[in-house]
Amino acid sequence: MPNRAQRRAAERANAQHSTGPKTAEGKAKSSMNAVKTGLPGRNVVLPNEDIHAYYDHLDRRFADFSPATDGEKSLVQIIADTEWRLHRIAPLEAGIYAVGRRKLAERFAAEPDVFNREDLINAEIFLTYRKDFSNLALQERRLRNQRKADIAELQQLQHDRIQQRHDYVEHARVTGNRCAFLKREFDPPALGFDFTFAEYMHFCQQNQEHYELTERDLDFDTVVAAYRAAQKEPKAA
Repeated sequence: MPNRAQRRAAERANAQHSTGPKTAEGKAKSSMNAVKTGLPGRNVVLPNEDIHAYYDHLDRRFADFSPATDGEKSLVQIIADTEWRLHRIAPLEAGIYAVGRRKLAERFAAEPDVFNREDLINAEIFLTYRKDFSNLALQERRLRNQRKADIAELQQLQHDRIQQRHDYVEHARVTGNRCAFLKREFDPPALGFDFTFAEYMHFCQQNQEHYELTERDLDFDTVVAAYRAAQKEPKAA
């Protein structure tokens, strides 16, 4: 099965065969079509959009939200896609004006004041395509509401996961103290924990140093993951 880098390379190659309209008028018409199909549609990246920019946007959102579970990752994907559609709003609005200007460019030719004429043409465009502008505004509100709800759900999932993990580590601390009181060896894996004694002690040390500065606990999984990665690095000669 191809990895992510291979999939991206293949999709980028395919994108070269469908680059969308080339002329300004063609791009404007494409934008008008997207008012109806590009915002709520399933195809996140339209033919005239940059697939590389989409992947960069996706990578940034995953880095910002740091999802840890499949459910969190799915929500981050949805949020990123919603934001990609939101970013399309301004170009779509400009596309409507571009189409309108081509069709209505000869209106008000008798108006001597060039600035007044521009204002009149823009007003005529707005009145002519009022339905399209209204649809665009409606879609923007829907997308913003969806994004807000999805972020709230993601934050709740992450809060619950972190709290559950905190309780799990606290249980390990209590178990360790009990082992010490009974003068028994504290062997986390043997007691059903998914980390070693060395990893647990590393976290305790790092967390204590961090807490003295910030009065906030570190994320256990992040600290342990970094510790495990460091243990796998080759030792310097």
